[in-house]
Amino acid sequence: MDRIRRNERLAAMTRILVESPNKIFTLGTFCEMFGAAKSTLSEDIDILRGVFAQFHLGQLDTVTGAAGGVRYRPILSPEDAYAAVKDLAKTLAAPGRVLPGGFVYMADILAQPEIVSRMGTIIASHFYRTEPDVVLTMETKGIPIAMMTARALGVPMVIVRRDSKVYEGPAVNINYLSGSGGRVETMSLSRRAVKEGQRALIVDDFMRAGNTARGMVDMMREFSVTVVGVCVLAATSEPTKKRIDGVKSLLVIDGTDETTGTALIRPAGWLAQAAEKAKNA
Repeated sequence: MDRIRRNERLAAMTRILVESPNKIFTLGTFCEMFGAAKSTLSEDIDILRGVFAQFHLGQLDTVTGAAGGVRYRPILSPEDAYAAVKDLAKTLAAPGRVLPGGFVYMADILAQPEIVSRMGTIIASHFYRTEPDVVLTMETKGIPIAMMTARALGVPMVIVRRDSKVYEGPAVNINYLSGSGGRVETMSLSRRAVKEGQRALIVDDFMRAGNTARGMVDMMREFSVTVVGVCVLAATSEPTKKRIDGVKSLLVIDGTDETTGTALIRPAGWLAQAAEKAKNA
């Protein structure tokens, strides 16, 4: 095998790490791949860590211990996260997006991989420390952002259905209140989807009263799974008292005007506070 130069190793390692977010690669894996000593690879990793930090490309961590190694986490700085969400709020506040019933049209946004990937990274950045085993969402509009969050976290995504599917095997079904009108509906999850003792992060696209999120929390209780957090792309400011506490949202919808077709949308307060704190640090 020809000798692999440092610039070649750096390019290959960058691709490998970025393509597998939050996955730990041992130095032995890279030693075998590139035929280089651990000391040499440690120097390579230090170079990559500095480049990632300098250009805000994410975070490269060294994990100690027997199963340690190096892992890449796609993280946006608080300032970049706030700016991205602020731009999205401006887009969604454009005239013509308000639908009958006061809903904001977001389907085109949720179909754009670049935007959804960025939002998933922002959510994952906030929940890395909770170490979820799965990302849980409700079909169907929450799937894109949940998928991108799961990718950034390096864990599977699990979809709660509105009814059981034969091809998913035996399922658990529960009733929950849906919508502000409090209609009783059913949600279903395959018994094989999650395992007892796991940790779940709930991610969805929209929240008004929090009934669907409450239903997913109740569903996880049936599986003896711990919910480590709930995050949505957008939540309404009213009602102020949701059916579930501690929910994080990236956007807050303060109101809509069906006559003009416009909405009052802003980044969530915790994002603004984090950006301000980082700016003054």
